[in-house]
Amino acid sequence: MYYKTNLHLHSSDDPKDSIPHTFYEYINRGEKLEFQVLALTCHNRFVDRPEYHIYAKKRNMLFIPGIEQTIEKSHVVILNCNKEAEKINSFEELKQYKQNHPEIFVLAPHPYFPSSYVLGKKLDQNIDIFDAVEHSWFYSKHINFNRPAEKTAVKHKLPFIATSDTHDIRFLNSGYIEVETKHITIPSLFAAIREGNFRNHAAPRKLWREMIIFIIRQEIRNLRK
Repeated sequence: MYYKTNLHLHSSDDPKDSIPHTFYEYINRGEKLEFQVLALTCHNRFVDRPEYHIYAKKRNMLFIPGIEQTIEKSHVVILNCNKEAEKINSFEELKQYKQNHPEIFVLAPHPYFPSSYVLGKKLDQNIDIFDAVEHSWFYSKHINFNRPAEKTAVKHKLPFIATSDTHDIRFLNSGYIEVETKHITIPSLFAAIREGNFRNHAAPRKLWREMIIFIIRQEIRNLRK
């Protein structure tokens, strides 16, 4: 069976970005869009509230807690972690953390986009830590910074997975994967992704004005940090 999955989104719990939508709203929208799995990945804050698990479960949805941690000035998504992930400041610390917590899943978000917080060469230098590379929703037919990310994923035989990196609830459905697995549990989901048992869903954006405004807002938020 395939499970519609989004592994990268931000809600009003995020301490860095001014996001008006609560995670409850994301779950409600996700239910309408037939999602079965949603992960919450706030910037530098791990959020794992029991009420989120309960609310999601009542809607036949799996909630995965996580974080988008800034490590050596670069963003890294860590899924199924714990509060200790907030203290990770170096890739050596991340490597040690993963050895102690093999249940986590480490995703490289938008690694080669033209921004100050991307991984870039650090992804290649620390590739052994990562479980997957992100296919960003943020691209067009003519400009696509996902291409070098895909090359890196193929080179190192890592899954290349679509997400929405949602900062606005309108874009929740803009990028996601359908994961084929017998059981909808976090371990089985991650195992299926690592084995390549998933389908990407994303389409080139047509509204460049929309994309440019998004970039400007993101950079302003980074400067405010």
